[in-house]
Amino acid sequence: MSASIERNYAHCMAPKIYQHVSNLWNDADAAKLSGVDRLVYRSNKLGADLRITNTGGGNTSSKLKEADPLTGKSAEVLWVKGSGGDLRTSTRENFSSLYQQKLIALQKTYAARRDKGLKSQAEDDMVAAYNHTTFNLNPRASSIDTPLHSFIPSRHVDHMHPNAIISIAASKRCVAITKELFGAEMAYVPWLRPGFELGLAMQVICKKHPKATGIMMGQHGFISWDNDDKKCYLRTLDFIEKAAAYIEAKYQAKGGDAKAFGGAKYQTLPPARRHENFAAILPWLRGQVSQHRRLIGTVQDDDKILRFVNSKDAPRLAALGTSCPDHFLRTKIKPLYVDWNPQTGDLAALKTKLAAGLVQYRKDYAAYYNKCKRANSPAMRDANPTVVLIPGLGMIGWGKDKSESRVTTEFYNCAVEVMRGAEAIDRYIALPQQEAFDIEYWLLEEAKLKRMPAEKELARQVIIVIGAGSGIGKETAHRLVKEGAHIVCVDMKLEAAQATAKEITDKYGVGIGVAGSGISNCGPALALACNIADRASVRTMLDQVALAYGGFDSICVTAGVFWPSDTTGHIPDDKWAFTFGVNVTGSYIVGDEAARTWKEQGLRGSLVLTTSANAVVAKKGSVAYDCSKAAANHLVREMAIELAPLVRVNGVAPATVVQGSAMFPRDRVIGSLAKYNIPYAESEATESLVKKLAQFYADRTLTKAPITPADQAEAYFLLVTQRLSKTTGQVITVDGGLHEAFLR
Repeated sequence: MSASIERNYAHCMAPKIYQHVSNLWNDADAAKLSGVDRLVYRSNKLGADLRITNTGGGNTSSKLKEADPLTGKSAEVLWVKGSGGDLRTSTRENFSSLYQQKLIALQKTYAARRDKGLKSQAEDDMVAAYNHTTFNLNPRASSIDTPLHSFIPSRHVDHMHPNAIISIAASKRCVAITKELFGAEMAYVPWLRPGFELGLAMQVICKKHPKATGIMMGQHGFISWDNDDKKCYLRTLDFIEKAAAYIEAKYQAKGGDAKAFGGAKYQTLPPARRHENFAAILPWLRGQVSQHRRLIGTVQDDDKILRFVNSKDAPRLAALGTSCPDHFLRTKIKPLYVDWNPQTGDLAALKTKLAAGLVQYRKDYAAYYNKCKRANSPAMRDANPTVVLIPGLGMIGWGKDKSESRVTTEFYNCAVEVMRGAEAIDRYIALPQQEAFDIEYWLLEEAKLKRMPAEKELARQVIIVIGAGSGIGKETAHRLVKEGAHIVCVDMKLEAAQATAKEITDKYGVGIGVAGSGISNCGPALALACNIADRASVRTMLDQVALAYGGFDSICVTAGVFWPSDTTGHIPDDKWAFTFGVNVTGSYIVGDEAARTWKEQGLRGSLVLTTSANAVVAKKGSVAYDCSKAAANHLVREMAIELAPLVRVNGVAPATVVQGSAMFPRDRVIGSLAKYNIPYAESEATESLVKKLAQFYADRTLTKAPITPADQAEAYFLLVTQRLSKTTGQVITVDGGLHEAFLR
């Protein structure tokens, strides 16, 4: 290494300024750490910059001296990021630990099996053999990249997937460009599936090229190393910085954005029209790609992806597919590109092109599978695309949940940047189909998928809960998300919906991937405001749900209003209309507008309305409310007929729920206590007053127990699952046994 470069690594120097990556190393913070904790620190800093590696991609390692737990003697231990996890968020628990000398000894075992002509089987056997080299019973499963880190004779190793480096790795002249740009500092290894053979190849390279401090991995990424962890970190940044600067210079020399991907063929639609068009086609498209299993969508329409989908070269490059294995495991062998002219504004033509494109895509995928499958390959998986590209609009990524679909779009973004870089410096080439297939259908990958826990009961479902800001709605939202559902928290008051959504995301997180701005970058919960008595407001809300998740599966309407009679026993006419407007007309509008989307989507769903025990119990002081709920009971039956057979419609009829209900503020609780001559003091805490009133209502039931929001939420849960899949047009009472409400 030259003296000038060596000086960059000197600890006494001020941090180096980079243009294309971020130097996040802080000497003061690092000095407080030692051993594995410094490895975690380095890993987190590398993973924090998506220009260095993608979500869940890459791995790092350190060879450290540890005390053997049995003998107490010092042993060299390889700590390496284990299978799964993400560098940005990894902790000590995400790293596997293995005896370095035992790993080296496995080379003889592998060689013996490989020499018998069992190379592929030997590779798989070695992964199982890593368990026998585990240090201190560490349960973290080892990565298939473990040999890469073990066999490179340096203490610290970084293996990253930066777009800039992969652009070179995926270019036709990769070897020549690597030599031209990095000289003796970076060697080259052609594409090999990650594993033992690749690790051995790197070991040979290190011996043959003692000046090398990095290896360009054909169509994959790169690996770099040093005996000092900070130098290793900075060397990783230096390689990426140099590659990125080289690419940008070539890119600008070729005309920059104006000439990217051969220049623009189509023009981007304005944001409002893009969102309008997406909202119109997404539920239909979700239904089309969910024929195997339901998928959740993420829309991306930023300038970079639009630059690509609008370009002349997009059809050619999209057809080639991705290069880096990390990319295509999420994005499949290739995306579906639809050659549609957005300036026509013809959505019917777009649907026709999408429908034909999906048919052809499935045929192509089946042909790819049949051409490349091995005798022991797993059965063909879902043949639908996970990435759809539409000129003028942008990209849609699909996944089993919102987290996976966000990561899918992130990875295809990386693929686009790789194509941009490769085309700027040379010509982009994709991974050969057979190699791609052998990664996608690797038996070890299949085994890992089978080991994953079973999906929760409401996984892959998007459920809208209207009235989620308080009481029954809030409790229902929490009950459904616990079973894997994505929840759209809707309330008249946006801040109330946001509070519930925040409770959910605080508890369950937003998933892997980096959520950006915009409604489509939500997590397992989304907050929206809506006035269900206003059809335009309902339509806007449903369109926003489509933009966020691609569509929806079920709706629970828990919103309702109660307007008590005045002292004379009357209710003003406008409040009568208001009560019916929310409790009856609002539910009808929700179901009627949702029916359009359900029909487009073509997937079975559920609509659950809230009625009341009061619907069949006449009593003084709540005439408007009681009559509205009686109408809601019949609305359930009418809508069950209207929406059959695609959508089941049922109702939940609670008795009076005081706890957590927005309809029982303190003044109403006090009024009810006074009405029923229940002793209380004005100075009593609200909680105490609520408890007294709730017990009064409970004492009128057969079970003598207060009705809670959680009791109601259980009924909503049952009705949106498949447990009652043959039940429609019914109203389930959750009233504690109010005998006055018995049907007669």
